[in-house]
Amino acid sequence: MRVLLAPVALVVALAASPREAQAIERQHHLGLDPSLSMLKVDDKSSLSTGVGLGVHYTYGLNDQLNFMAELNASIVAANQKQDMPESPHTRPAEVDHALAGIGYVIDVLRWVPYFGILAGGYRLSGGTLDKDLLIFGGAVQVGLDYQLSRHWAIGGAAQQHFLLTKMSTYPSYTNVMLRLEYMWGF
Repeated sequence: MRVLLAPVALVVALAASPREAQAIERQHHLGLDPSLSMLKVDDKSSLSTGVGLGVHYTYGLNDQLNFMAELNASIVAANQKQDMPESPHTRPAEVDHALAGIGYVIDVLRWVPYFGILAGGYRLSGGTLDKDLLIFGGAVQVGLDYQLSRHWAIGGAAQQHFLLTKMSTYPSYTNVMLRLEYMWGF
């Protein structure tokens, strides 16, 4: 019986061992990102929390650096309305953003951890706002993807956003995302 266990254990160990994911330069990634979004408004005691959906594109500049771009729309307070005259005019129902930046891939195996720095524009709308707010800002992102095959990956990521031109009113905006992406261009 022990003679049979050794080859079976070897096969299982080889099958479970990490394989090279082949994240290489000029590789394209296109993905979908459902998210949990949390916005802190300075004059509100609780976080505005909701869901969002984004798309992202990544291009491998070399083995370690990626160009990153994304669009995201999040509903952070679906029921937020200007229902009382004394309600503050600072509480949006939706936050949208378009960002681009650079990401650094920490390791290249089946598990691919990375972080990135992005900058771009934000639009806050609806809720108790008198008009849409256009804000310049940036984000720091950390993530971990698992490559299912040469063409498909799943993962998770978290972003901390900095709404730079309105930091006093909106000190914190966070997205936690699931990621599904298709890759090509090996």
